[in-house]
Amino acid sequence: MISKLTIKRALISVSDKADLEKLVTRLAELGVELISTGNTAKMIRELGYPVTEVSELTQVPEMLDGRVKTLHPKIHAGILADKSNPKHLAQLAEFGIATFDLVVINLYPFEQTVAKGADFATSIENIDIGGPAMVRGAAKNFASIAVVTNPKQYQFVLEDLVDGAIDYETRLRLAKEVFAHTANYDQTVASWFVNPDQEQLFVSGVKVQDLRYGENPQQKATLYRTSAVGIAAAKQLQGKELSFNNFVDADAAWRAVNDHLLPTVAIIKHTNPSGIASANSIYEAYKKAHECDPVSAFGSVIASNFEIDESFATANVDIFTEVIVSPKFSKEALNIFSTKKNLRLLQVDSSAEQSEFKFITGGFLKQETDSYHNLGDQPENWKLVSGEVATDEQLQDLSFAWRCVRAVKSNAIVLARGLSTVGIGMGQVNRVDSVRLAVSRAGNRVTGTVAASDAFFPFEDGVKELIAAGVKAIVQPGGSVRDAEVIEAAQQAGITMYLTGVRHFWH
Repeated sequence: MISKLTIKRALISVSDKADLEKLVTRLAELGVELISTGNTAKMIRELGYPVTEVSELTQVPEMLDGRVKTLHPKIHAGILADKSNPKHLAQLAEFGIATFDLVVINLYPFEQTVAKGADFATSIENIDIGGPAMVRGAAKNFASIAVVTNPKQYQFVLEDLVDGAIDYETRLRLAKEVFAHTANYDQTVASWFVNPDQEQLFVSGVKVQDLRYGENPQQKATLYRTSAVGIAAAKQLQGKELSFNNFVDADAAWRAVNDHLLPTVAIIKHTNPSGIASANSIYEAYKKAHECDPVSAFGSVIASNFEIDESFATANVDIFTEVIVSPKFSKEALNIFSTKKNLRLLQVDSSAEQSEFKFITGGFLKQETDSYHNLGDQPENWKLVSGEVATDEQLQDLSFAWRCVRAVKSNAIVLARGLSTVGIGMGQVNRVDSVRLAVSRAGNRVTGTVAASDAFFPFEDGVKELIAAGVKAIVQPGGSVRDAEVIEAAQQAGITMYLTGVRHFWH
């Protein structure tokens, strides 16, 4: 076993060149021979350090538009040779092959390429072949070589390189990270090629951080990222560390605003909205959402689908808020929020996931993400079964409520007016109790509202309660064996009712 491996020869080929100058400079100071490819070699030359291109070493030019450049014995034998094995060393000498002591390689940015909406051909070209082969080979042979795959690893590698060598424990640590990295890379590619009929599906994630604890203090918890988009991949701009529950609520808040086209704000407590509102400006949307339930807004998580500006920040800054999620924050807003050191600000990519997982004991479930945009359940597809055609204002509110109900835990009832929720009933074991909860939370604001139900009314009682409270129009999926009774109750009251034919359960 080589306890301390002196670094004399390194192979460097990276797509992410962050902090590379610092690493290369130290290697050059140590007199390490540098071998590199393409743009990485160009950068090393521009830094003023000598470098040999892979094509010079192999005497074979890059070919097939760069698909083949490192797949050569002078590369892989130099990586895989066991330096403690005399037979290996003899074979290297026979063929004039030198060993490597360090490999620094990034895999092609496949995940990021797909996340940016690249076409099929471009995505295919960003599936790395040579990179995984080299880093896996180096990881397998960690006893004889060190392998680095992420700029975040440079710092502790540089600390180890003070005496020009990398110790065994560091090499082992790096090797473990390689196999986790390549497993996640392969899973990402496989998921992109996903076939719903496939018999095996492997889900892996990149560890982002250990959390202080889980849902409760006695539970350990860790955050893993499986995608380049979404809450797990969000950039935290300020504030203290997020908790397990913060992440869960932030995800629910982002879900609540992501389907709306107008500037929209959702205020979330325990994964359920206390208020959602749309308006012509994000400030007005926030103001309306807060007015839905000012009491529950205390200590909430807030999400916006538009840039958060100075007026929004001014209105919120004196209200205790745990987390604010948005695709963008203005400089003025960031300046205002900077006075609240504990407030977490998350900047999240607006792209949406196409599938989601729910873990159960002994396994997991996979499904397509429920998206208003993907289902085609817009108002023009609804069926009018009672009352007069909704006015333009009513139809806007019905459409708004129908978008909102997707973000409320089942059984879900949303009462809305003026593109703002006024009463929300969620998570009850029967639908009529959700109706009563929504009506109770709306109070004297209920008269003249519209209602949305995430699933059909199994009995007429829920509809009658809405009618008695003063609701003027209802949108619901339909599909109950008692639809006729439910529709008749609406007809007798002369209120408008639409059936969507689409359900929006969220358990």
